[in-house]
Amino acid sequence: MQSLIEFFPLVAFFAAWAVGGIYVATAVLMGAMALLLAWDWFRTRSIPKMHLISAVLVWVFGAITLVLHDVRFIQWKATVFYWAIALLLAGSVWIGKHTLLQRLIGGSIPADHTVAPSTWRGLSLVSALFYAVLGAANIWIAYNMSEAAWVVFKSWITLPLLVAFNVVLIVWLLRGYEQKDSPGAAP
Repeated sequence: MQSLIEFFPLVAFFAAWAVGGIYVATAVLMGAMALLLAWDWFRTRSIPKMHLISAVLVWVFGAITLVLHDVRFIQWKATVFYWAIALLLAGSVWIGKHTLLQRLIGGSIPADHTVAPSTWRGLSLVSALFYAVLGAANIWIAYNMSEAAWVVFKSWITLPLLVAFNVVLIVWLLRGYEQKDSPGAAP
C-alpha cells in the first residue's frame, strides 16, 4: 500500500498536465508532495529522508518554474535528484562502514542471508551509474524533445525503469538464498 501511495504525486502530475499543462501540473505536484509527507507523518510519525529530499527539490524547482514561468527548472529537478543519489551511492562505497544501498535496502534481506561487503560495494557502484545515466537521459530528453515527450518519459518510462532496476537488484542480492525450515515445521 505504501508503495502505491508513493506514486500518487507522479500520477497527480501526469493527470494535471493532461488537463491543464505543465504549470498546473507543477503546482499540483508541489501540493501532492506536501500530501505525501503529511501521509507519511500521519501513518508513522516520521518522514522518510528520500521523500523529504524529493519534496524540497520539487518545492524549490517548482517555485522557480512557476515564478519565472520557465519549464526547464522543473525538468532539471529529476536530474538533480538522480545525480545526488548517484553521488551518495558512489561516495558511500568509500565512506562509512556500510554503503548507502545496504542501509536503504539491507533490512529487506532475510536475517539468515548474508551478502558480502564486496557485493554491496559493487551494486552501489552499479546503482550510482544507473542513476547518473537516468539523470542524463532526463535532461537530454528535456532539451532535445518536446515537453510532451519529456512528460511521457518522466511518467511512463522512468517509473517502470526504476521498478525494474530495483527488482533486479533485490533478486541479485537474494541469489542463492534458500529459506531455512523453522523448528517444528512439518516435513
